[in-house]
Amino acid sequence: MKITAIETVQLPHLNNILWVRVHTDEGIVGLGETFRGANAVAAYIHSDIAPQLVGKNPLEIDRISKLLLEPYVGFRSSGVEIRAASAIDIALWDIFGKLTNQPIHQLLGGLSRPSIRTYNTCAGYTYNKSGARRYIGDQDDAKEGPYEDQLAFHRDAGALAESLLSEGITAMKIWPFDPYAVANGGNFIHATDLDKALVPFRQIRDAVGDKMEIMVEFHSMWDLTSALAIARELKAFRPFWSEDPIKMMNPQSLAVYAQQSGIPVCASETMATRAQFLEVLRTDATDYVMLDISWCGGLSEAKKIATMAEAFQRPIAPHDCTGPVVFAASIHLSLNAPNAIFQESVRAYYTSWYRDLVTVMPRIEKGVIYPFEGAGLGLELSDFVLDHPDVIRHSTKAA
Repeated sequence: MKITAIETVQLPHLNNILWVRVHTDEGIVGLGETFRGANAVAAYIHSDIAPQLVGKNPLEIDRISKLLLEPYVGFRSSGVEIRAASAIDIALWDIFGKLTNQPIHQLLGGLSRPSIRTYNTCAGYTYNKSGARRYIGDQDDAKEGPYEDQLAFHRDAGALAESLLSEGITAMKIWPFDPYAVANGGNFIHATDLDKALVPFRQIRDAVGDKMEIMVEFHSMWDLTSALAIARELKAFRPFWSEDPIKMMNPQSLAVYAQQSGIPVCASETMATRAQFLEVLRTDATDYVMLDISWCGGLSEAKKIATMAEAFQRPIAPHDCTGPVVFAASIHLSLNAPNAIFQESVRAYYTSWYRDLVTVMPRIEKGVIYPFEGAGLGLELSDFVLDHPDVIRHSTKAA
């Protein structure tokens, strides 16, 4: 089997998402995806990656992964090169699964569990859909459906927790500290602002007690001193973890936070490749390992990171607040990795616009995600994407 072409697919109204289709001489097409910087990633794929891979065997997944993650001049961040490599890698695993008629979780080593518990990241329908939809107040008040969860945790987090529990979802992630980090550069939080940011936690505990696990997302926006000041007040609400609580530049500083905060640490969607995760694990800087398959190097690298975390007796919880293909790949890993405890999901996404983009959605019931049944990823890009009047498709073939 040989790679005959590498195609990129984009929709302008979803300008954070890039899909990659790897075509082969046997008619099998592998699907991959990455997130953010889509135009730059697409350009890099066609200028640098496709000329190297066209004509190669797509089943040499480890060889290609090493080639893309360790080029002549190495890259060690989750920037354009790693994101491009991640999308290609996901597509190669999809080809492998389609060729063998096996789901990816089987190729990774089989199911470690029949299903995986999910937590709801409390984003709304337009959060991250295009541009940088991150901060409370950035979005319009016009409702697109019942799950405007970012507005909900800002306005009545207790009612939001009750809504989630009614659907069997017993864990939720919120980020009420972000606006104050933006205002002050993450270097200081005033006592009155800290008290305002704690309101959602009070509301949740008052409404549902300890029935709901609360994950806190800090988006790597705070310095150590401010993060510890927040933690001193936050820990009374028994958060499940503090995710990326400081600017993720120094594992030693994160280790100080882990030792002094009194809150378990989760890190980090911002890191790429085993080398970065190894430093965090060696310094005992994290309790939970979060990786993003579209930013860390793909399924190949994610599986290695998960195994390394297991050796350090750390659970993993794959990140997803991106697109439906990465979500699918993450589910395969979460169901395979023995040390996976959660798969992140966004109910505003998987009940709405994700469904327009792919042919199959995972079964999610009562806060639990079940395996895909089809070969490879178990889904394809929909006709809505491929036949969209504004679709942008570019293909690089053999010269």
